[in-house]
Amino acid sequence: MTAIELRNVSRWYGNVVAVNDITVTIGPGVTGLLGPNGAGKSTLMHMIAGFLAPSRGELTVGGTPSWRNPDIYRTLGLVPERDSVYAFLTGAEFVTASARLHKLPDPAAAARRAIEMVEMTGAQDRKISTYSKGMRQRIRVAGSLVHDPQVLLLDEPFNGMDPRQRLHMMDLLHGLGEQGRTILFSSHILEEVERVSGTIQVMVAGRLAASGDFRAIRRLMTSRPHVFLVRTSDDRGLGATLIGRPAVTGVEVTDHGLSVRASDYGAFSREIATLTRDKGIRLRELLPEDESLESVFAYLIDTDGPKAR
Repeated sequence: MTAIELRNVSRWYGNVVAVNDITVTIGPGVTGLLGPNGAGKSTLMHMIAGFLAPSRGELTVGGTPSWRNPDIYRTLGLVPERDSVYAFLTGAEFVTASARLHKLPDPAAAARRAIEMVEMTGAQDRKISTYSKGMRQRIRVAGSLVHDPQVLLLDEPFNGMDPRQRLHMMDLLHGLGEQGRTILFSSHILEEVERVSGTIQVMVAGRLAASGDFRAIRRLMTSRPHVFLVRTSDDRGLGATLIGRPAVTGVEVTDHGLSVRASDYGAFSREIATLTRDKGIRLRELLPEDESLESVFAYLIDTDGPKAR
């Protein structure tokens, strides 16, 4: 079993802490690393890949440190977020070059296999400069798969892909995980993680905010307190009706309408439609005010908030 293990790992740049005291074990299968931009996901990926040394703590891949260990690349593949391929090469030339760097016995055959896996055979003889962003992403994934690695790291791998390409890549990663490979991919989009992985690591501001089964963490995200802006034909009348309702924890009349705090997103959304209809109040607008990823993640790392494990 090839596992990634981090024990009290931190990484800082001067006074800036990019990764803060993370302890986690990532085993075979697909694991999603979820967090807003700037959360420290790329820094964590680069440490696992051996590009950066931890400022503190221990990090191993397959039981050996990745830092200053070139042999790690025999079993590890990486697709960084930054697009840094040589655009003057064709797709086939790029993937074949990767195979030669790994000193594979038949580089051309290995390249053909990897290119077929990402459905790029029809465009393999075109120069990468003519590729769309999604095509460039797929050929980079082929380059990372050419040596059949047991560990695969992908930083925002779905960027630029159209819906069909995304679904195919999700199916590919899921299949590789089922074969026993250890796959870690980062994303700031909740639905991407939900489609591919059952296990999730949530990062915010360099910290591990939640870790474990996706369904448990999804419940934390959806059951947290929510704030809605409600505009109706009778804001004060509706406000008086909402006070004391099971799903409502607070109501405030503002210049812009009602600001309503609810403990259950779904229950409140269903209840308000019934209440306004029964009271003869016209519902003009219902907007969630705190649905940004940053607010969701801030709730997860609140010192008084729950953590999934």
